[in-house]
Amino acid sequence: MRVHLVDGTYELFRHHFGLPAEIRASRDAAVRSVVEGTVSLLEGGVTHIGVATDHVVESFRNELWPDYKSSAGMDPAILEQFGPLEEALGELGVTVWAMTDLEADDALASASTVAAEDDEVEQVCILTADKDLAQMVRGTRVVQVDLRRQRVIDHDGVVEKFGVEPESIPDLLALVGDQADGFPGLPGWGMKSTATVLARYRHIADIPDDARDWDVGVRGAPRLAGNLRQGRALAALFLELATLRIRPSLVPTVEGLRWRGPGLGLAHLSERWGAPELTARVEALASSR
Repeated sequence: MRVHLVDGTYELFRHHFGLPAEIRASRDAAVRSVVEGTVSLLEGGVTHIGVATDHVVESFRNELWPDYKSSAGMDPAILEQFGPLEEALGELGVTVWAMTDLEADDALASASTVAAEDDEVEQVCILTADKDLAQMVRGTRVVQVDLRRQRVIDHDGVVEKFGVEPESIPDLLALVGDQADGFPGLPGWGMKSTATVLARYRHIADIPDDARDWDVGVRGAPRLAGNLRQGRALAALFLELATLRIRPSLVPTVEGLRWRGPGLGLAHLSERWGAPELTARVEALASSR
């Protein structure tokens, strides 16, 4: 079997901003788009699926770094759709992880870890373009899928894209920073130089303090080494922010992710959206399984 794990937060934002302005203003417009996209996945043969959302944008990471991403300044039209999205996906019959203290990315990381350890699972597909999830890629067994670009990113794809192994992605983000998540990294550490150093040392903790001890050539190495030496505590904090948490209890069994059909409320939602054909599609799909 293949397990498909969907970044519901990414999908909600993607569909919201992908809609024409006049449709975007409609109630639950992006919710409907995400649900229809999920139905298309099921129609395409997906059998085991889970969707993670940031029910509360703030997480424990905000306590570690006050400038970490938050709901401040976000479009209320998006924030108001998280609850309806979770409800709609639940009525569709899909497993939903509505995250509060942890983030959606942590749920996806947890589910991918549990699924990858199941011998019945042939492949785990994490449906998101979020660079944070690249750290969970394992060979061709756990891959990222960018639905918008129709691209599958396996281990070799991560190395090609970022210049480092998947296990070094948190270290890369800690040094370079992650503007989307609200932490700046260390001064001078750009993507190219960081990838070169981490391709050799893999982890921040293993990078020597003195550039004269480096056995890899990087422009401005003394300055980079000095900034790291002075900023190791900050780098450690950013590494903690960038490292996804694994909570196996979120996924008691992989078989529990099997889609078994919709709930009674899907028909009501479809009528409210003016899309009764959606219910017919889902019911026909359920009866064929």
